[in-house]
Amino acid sequence: MRYLLTAVTLAFVNFCYASETPYAASAIPAALLKDANVVKRLEEVRFEIISTGETILHRKYALTVLNENGNDNASFSEYYDKLKQIKSIDGALYDGNGKLIKRLKSKEIQDRSGVDNNDLMDDHRVKMHNFYYKEYPYTVEYEVEIQYNNSLFFPHWLPQEDENFSVEKSSFTLVAPANYVVRNKVFNYNGQPLVSTEKNKTVTTWQVSNLTAIKSTYAAPAWQELTTVIFFGPTEFEIQGYKGNMSNWQEFSKFVYSLKKDRDALPEAVKQKVQELTAGLTTDQEKIKVLYQYLQQHTRYVGVQLGIGGWQPFDANYVAQNGYGDCKALTNYMYSLLKAAGIQSYYTLVNAGSRNRIIDDFPSQQFNHVILSVPLQKDTMWLECTNQTLPAGYVSDFTANRKALVICEQGGTLVQTPRYGVKENLQLRSVKGTVDEQGNLTAVVDTRYTAIRQDYLHDLISSLSKDKVKEKLQEELELATYNVNNFTYNEKKDVKPEIKEDLNIAVNNYASITGKRLFITPNLLNRSSSKLNDEERLYDFEFDYGYTDRDSVEIEIPAGYEPEALPQDVVVSSEFGAYRCATHLSGNKVVYYREREQYEGKFPAKDYAQLVSFYAAIYKADRNRVVLVKKG
Repeated sequence: MRYLLTAVTLAFVNFCYASETPYAASAIPAALLKDANVVKRLEEVRFEIISTGETILHRKYALTVLNENGNDNASFSEYYDKLKQIKSIDGALYDGNGKLIKRLKSKEIQDRSGVDNNDLMDDHRVKMHNFYYKEYPYTVEYEVEIQYNNSLFFPHWLPQEDENFSVEKSSFTLVAPANYVVRNKVFNYNGQPLVSTEKNKTVTTWQVSNLTAIKSTYAAPAWQELTTVIFFGPTEFEIQGYKGNMSNWQEFSKFVYSLKKDRDALPEAVKQKVQELTAGLTTDQEKIKVLYQYLQQHTRYVGVQLGIGGWQPFDANYVAQNGYGDCKALTNYMYSLLKAAGIQSYYTLVNAGSRNRIIDDFPSQQFNHVILSVPLQKDTMWLECTNQTLPAGYVSDFTANRKALVICEQGGTLVQTPRYGVKENLQLRSVKGTVDEQGNLTAVVDTRYTAIRQDYLHDLISSLSKDKVKEKLQEELELATYNVNNFTYNEKKDVKPEIKEDLNIAVNNYASITGKRLFITPNLLNRSSSKLNDEERLYDFEFDYGYTDRDSVEIEIPAGYEPEALPQDVVVSSEFGAYRCATHLSGNKVVYYREREQYEGKFPAKDYAQLVSFYAAIYKADRNRVVLVKKG
């Protein structure tokens, strides 16, 4: 009997130990380890709609970190403010065998301001924690409960959060009053959710398991096209006493309009200034331009994010008196200036940033920025009101080429922001140089950049001193050893802006000399660096930025050389773009021409092999050399 009791006791202990240590790395299926830095062992999310004024989110998750590349995923951070309170945080750390190492203590949680350098007033704070463990593999487990004092913002379910990130189990449960409609937009979810009732509420659960890691992919489309994602949106909602409906874009626009209504009153002095600035101007375009310059000269961007202030602009009088505001306030101020000049404009929501696009068939809060649209007789002029250097009518890559929501009292619609493509984004370069007997090159390089192609340079010369700009130039040209002797920039500020760059450079050992032969690579500054691996493509690929490059090069060679080998002309056409280059000798000059067009668009995975071939042809042609031999 004693042995039997001992066996039972040991079995019970083993059972308890196993139940307390579910995170042994050895239990991870082999398929989830492939290409993974992190494995999500479990995730349980429950989002409950209490009323239009309150929702609660409960999330528990555990991540096994396999190597140092996964360490960033192991930290915990959660923002909060007046609209969002963190009710509780728990956490634990386990070793590779799933053995508990330590539990999170409340005093170890850092509580910091969420304000950045551009924010004057902001009630955002962030709670943070990190176990800082580095013996791989290890597992972190966190559990958090959050209360929202509004129903404007619904979470989305994203089991697979990053590349090289696999998922063992994840579930999302939505609990809503039976008579309340929650809308959703589903990507890559097989089957139907589980639906049940809980008292007078509907409970809907989605779950996935064994999602293998996605490798970093060139020209990948939006993340929701690669993995399971579900976005959720309210119908009726409320935030700090303001009520609205999000069932369509028109209704959502009415809500945003209600937040800015009657906030356009200007001080009398500013009204008089508007009349003074626009007196004698005959076109709306001229008036818009001069008032936009007035905005840029007399205001600056400062974030003011307090409660509903994260959505509601400060009134025009506030900006006039203080000389600052966030994107909402500055856009509303510009709207007010134009209104005083008799010009109608529209406050417009946009999701700004590189590759940030909204899901246009799913009305919901997907925006992070506000700009101004001014409809004219033949076109619409767009104004980025937070930037003090952009020309009127140009919005840059920050908000170009995407859908935006126009806000008006009757309800707005989605519109297209300015689209800059292969005909607008130009880099046109002329190089004239001389190679001496030692193979050194001196050259004058004149380049004209337009539209998005000039964005980087515009930011550079607008924000840095001349000495700092030279430091950048000394680092960024694709030459082994060179010196920038002189440089100048001239800007043409227009609806399609342009920057002219003039460089005088010296390049040591530009040409290779071997015996009697001189080797020159005529493509001096624009060699393609894209060389893709020829592998099976699992996903479509997408280019959201079209452009055109043209290079004309003349290089004078030392006397006494004649051509031994000249590269053949190359012409390559594809659905992704076009390329051609040609090289010839004219007297004692090597003359080279190159043109490349990159088309924007989305292409099926089956065409990837053609893209590999297209890039390979360009890569090779850009490195072709002229071989010259000395006479006698």
